Amino acid sequence: MINDTIIQLLKDIIKDEKRILTDKVDLYSYSYDSSFGVYLPDVVVQPKETEEVAEMMKLANKYEIPVCPRGQGTSLSGGPLPVKGGIVFDLSKWDNKLIIDAEDMVAVVSPGVITADINNAAIEVGMIYPPDPSSSNVSTIGGNLAENSGGPRGLKYGVTKDYVIGLEVVTPEGEVIRTGGRTVKNVTGYDLTKLIVGSEGTLGIITEATLRLFPKPQANQTLMAVFDDIVDSGRAITNILSSGILPSKLEIMDNATINAVESYEPLGLPIEAEALLLIELDGHPAAIEDEIVRVQQVCESTQASEVRIANTAEEASELWRARKLVSPAIVREKPTKISEDATIPRSKIPEMFKRLKEIREKYHINLVVFGHAGDGNLHPNIIADKRDQEEMHRVEKAVEEIFEAAIELGGTLSGEHGIGTLKAPFMEMELGEIGLDMMKRIKESWDPKNVLNPGKIFPEPGQRLVLTNG
Repeated sequence: MINDTIIQLLKDIIKDEKRILTDKVDLYSYSYDSSFGVYLPDVVVQPKETEEVAEMMKLANKYEIPVCPRGQGTSLSGGPLPVKGGIVFDLSKWDNKLIIDAEDMVAVVSPGVITADINNAAIEVGMIYPPDPSSSNVSTIGGNLAENSGGPRGLKYGVTKDYVIGLEVVTPEGEVIRTGGRTVKNVTGYDLTKLIVGSEGTLGIITEATLRLFPKPQANQTLMAVFDDIVDSGRAITNILSSGILPSKLEIMDNATINAVESYEPLGLPIEAEALLLIELDGHPAAIEDEIVRVQQVCESTQASEVRIANTAEEASELWRARKLVSPAIVREKPTKISEDATIPRSKIPEMFKRLKEIREKYHINLVVFGHAGDGNLHPNIIADKRDQEEMHRVEKAVEEIFEAAIELGGTLSGEHGIGTLKAPFMEMELGEIGLDMMKRIKESWDPKNVLNPGKIFPEPGQRLVLTNG
């Protein structure tokens, strides 16, 4: 598909040949992400200007060459994988624009800017960029926009789409459009900004984004509540939120996760507990002083066996360190981590915990649960060894049942990881035949030749979940 003529045409567009990669060694670096599957692209380019992207999209559209946009490859659902080969657009090198406008309370960024750098720049002028995916120190804002990433602050502040008010986008046919703007209110016509964010690179390539910033909270405080029954912890989450208090973070760790972290790095966690909640409140100091006591009372009345309130920033940091160590800790037992983000309504959290227990026992799998429980975004993680085919077969069945449970409880396949390749087989289960068809019609209208990130979101005939690097 990619011949010498195409390579020469790419060189005519990108004058710096170092930004066109064709060596096999380089291509393998772009053949995987943080999910499953290895797919080799034919060529990788590293654009740094909108005009370069536009000209290369015209070329790809003319010759019907697949194009896969990519940031740092931290996707957990297969979003940037070049499953049809073709050209990978590595946008992670395009990080030259990070403008903070304090008066308009916006940031204007190029797609390769590291997400945490936006928040750090905002803090310098007394503001924050709230979305904080766990990968924020590594992932690019372009990837966050494509996958509509979330994070612990999603409970109070929402996900990436809630902060995007304007985009510059290159269409599949190589045209440059602007959506939205830099005004908080903008109701002109269809909301193409919201359509592009979370489209996983299937509708257009984002070359610039205008993001909303918020005033930095004056203070915050952290509390840890320990439970002997994980179902009680689910009830505590519901009771806290129904009491009128909205924490900035509300995270859960189950017994297996607690023990994995404590084995990895002893922090004095309650290893006998079946679950613990980490809760952060932010806002006015006087309000926090009142709310932290009320949260403590709610937890104690919901059978919490222990409640610890961090009295200093150092104590709070120590409590949150336990949460940060979850991922490195749980993969010490086995090398393969299947990280899901099935999300359910808050009221169904206790029922989802029960279902996950049943799934763990039914398939004899190492299933741990942690995540952003405050917004129903649980992260059931299965620790396995992909070299063990029999175990992986059980894991695939278990993941299917996790998705089925989430949908049956009124939830969704993904709260922040996107669909990519891994969840495509289950899309119709959530959307229904007509709902999925409406989405396909949008894709066909925007990209009639299906050149932009093909093989994502929409299932191929007979496609099923496969958790091996085949």
